[in-house]
Formats: sequence, C-alpha cells, structure tokens
Amino acid sequence: MSNKRIVSCAITGSIHTPSLSPYLPWKPGDIARQAIDAAKAGAASVHIHARSPEDGRPTSDLKILKGILDRIRSESDVLLCITTGGGVGMTVEERASVVPAFRPELSSMNAGSINFGIFPLAGMLKDAKFAWEVPYVSATHDFVFVNTFKTMEGMCRIMKENGTKPELEIYDVGHLYNVRYLLKKGVLEAPVFLQFVTGILGGIGGTVYDLMHLHQTADRLFGQGNYNWSVLSAGRMEFPMCATALFLGGNVRVGMEDNLYLSKGVPCKSNAELVEKMVRIMGEFDLEPATPDEAREILKLRKKGGVTGRNPCAVDRT
Repeated sequence: MSNKRIVSCAITGSIHTPSLSPYLPWKPGDIARQAIDAAKAGAASVHIHARSPEDGRPTSDLKILKGILDRIRSESDVLLCITTGGGVGMTVEERASVVPAFRPELSSMNAGSINFGIFPLAGMLKDAKFAWEVPYVSATHDFVFVNTFKTMEGMCRIMKENGTKPELEIYDVGHLYNVRYLLKKGVLEAPVFLQFVTGILGGIGGTVYDLMHLHQTADRLFGQGNYNWSVLSAGRMEFPMCATALFLGGNVRVGMEDNLYLSKGVPCKSNAELVEKMVRIMGEFDLEPATPDEAREILKLRKKGGVTGRNPCAVDRT
C-alpha cells in the first residue's frame, strides 16, 4: 500500500469556540453528522471531542460522547479516535475515562507537558455568543497542559488493558524521547503511531524545517518500520505541512479542530470540505486515501471482533 495514506479528520476539538465560525459543529448531532460526511469524503479516521449541546463548551460527559459515537457507528465503519486531551481545566481522570468506557480502536495520548496557549483567540471574540468563550481561551495565558510521566504511564496502561492503540500526540521533539522511555518501560509497543502536532503556541512551529526535525529524530530514535506517523498543523499551514508529509511517506490530519479556513480568507463550511481538498492534493501526486480497513492494517490495530465485538463503542455495563 505504498501509495496509500491515512487521512484523519479532527471534527471539533476543544480549541475553537462557537463564535469563531458559524460552521463549527458543536451540537452532538452536528459533530456526528460531520464525522460521517468526512468519512464519506475520504477520512479513514475521525478524532472526536464532545461538547455541551447548550453552549458548545468542551465536556467530559460520557453520555453526550456515547450519543455521538453511536450515531457515527450506525452509519460508518470509520476508525474512531477518541480524545484523552479533553479541554482546558479537565482532570486527568476525566480525560482518561473515555477509554474503559468505550474501548475505541484509537485514542489520543499526549506525550508530554507544554504551555498550551490559545489566548490570542480572545481578540477575535469581541462579540462572543456565549459567556464562557473569552474566559476559556484567556485562561491559557497562564496554563500548562500537564502530562507527567506518571500520567503518561497510566494512560498507556489503561489503553493496553482495553485493546486501544495510543495515537501519540507529539508537540515537540522532547516528546519523542518520552515515547522512547515509554517503549523501554514496556507500557508502549512498537510500531507506535506518532501524530506530529505543529503550530500550537507553546509547542514546535508549523514549518517544513520543524517537520523535518521531528521526522529525522523519530527515524533516529525508533528506526523505520517501528513507527507510523502523521502530521497536523494549526491554522494556515495545515495544507502545506500535510502536503510535505505526503512526500516524506507520512499520513495527514485535517479538520476544524485545527483550521477553520479552506483557503486564504475562505471559511470552510464543513469538515468534509477540508478532507475533499486533502484528497484532491493527494490525487495530484498519484496517492490515494486509505480506507478504514486499510488504515487498520497500516497501524496494526486489533482485528474487528476483538475486545468489544463488532461495535468498539459499546459501553461495558458490568
């Protein structure tokens, strides 16, 4: 499958607030619908956060998340990658609870602590629809996204126990060394799946130079064949960085969690639009989006019918 690349789509995230785009999905039904449409457009994996149906605030409510996941699974076999990043202010316990509750095939696992700054967005929220939006983003001026070694080891063990493969969120080069430690500790198994997260204030920049540094460091630490990787970039560098990753043999992530624009000055109206653009770019270079089953094979995921049978979102009620 040398010409196949995994396209992931991050549907809503916990960074952008409802007032930043009238098209950002934040109601549970809209999140699910856009995930299904992104899969139809070519996404093999969708990255899912839940939000409050009242005001769009990020939430750890498992009932809301279950409704989103059940709706997606009723119409699509797309890979479900559930966040353990959560939202600003959530406890580690809240963030980790999704894994034993739903036993997804993939779940994000943040590979280190960073200053996570989205406070510049406050300047774009002068007419915010909801009272929580400005204080939420402004609070990150004094916020550390904490992922200690104890937290990471615990997250990895929980995922291992539930048959979930970690999608390791790499915000800076030091996080690759954290992954090497976790492999030596035995709480991670090769091949690991690295998601290079670039362009976040507090993490590595969103430039080709930064991507090459991450890629070369991963090769040196893990060796080719022992890891799969993907890249995302926040904001306007989303497509340039993803296109570069294609030439390096990597996979790509797009979506309204990371970027609200289809091109300069043109807001995207759906996540599917971003996926469609990514697939068009791939096609120009004779590359094809992997299907969900091809992505499962590439990432060496558990076979269907594993921990939770054919529905990996089923809640264990025992």
